[in-house]
Amino acid sequence: TIEFTGALHATVVKQVRLKNPSSKTLMYNAILVGRDADDFSLPKGNTVTIAPKRQTSINVEFTSRFLRPAEAVLLLISKTVGGIDGATLTFSLKSEVKHIEP
Repeated sequence: TIEFTGALHATVVKQVRLKNPSSKTLMYNAILVGRDADDFSLPKGNTVTIAPKRQTSINVEFTSRFLRPAEAVLLLISKTVGGIDGATLTFSLKSEVKHIEP
């Protein structure tokens, strides 16, 4: 679970670090799904490429519009590259508004 905590109408950015232990390049298609998926975004786009034996980070942004907690799921679905498939990854995204600024 990745938790986004901040003020109402503030934008919070979290990084998700992905590692590729294999000797082949991995590619993922990132999708945000769920009740509040529209409040979350991937500013660098929906395609993630991880070089062999390397790691990369993807930014996930959340902007709160309501006081109630928001929930969504980040799905990373592997694209076949040279016959290599990575595992599908899922991350639960949750938010909490801690304060309101006038």
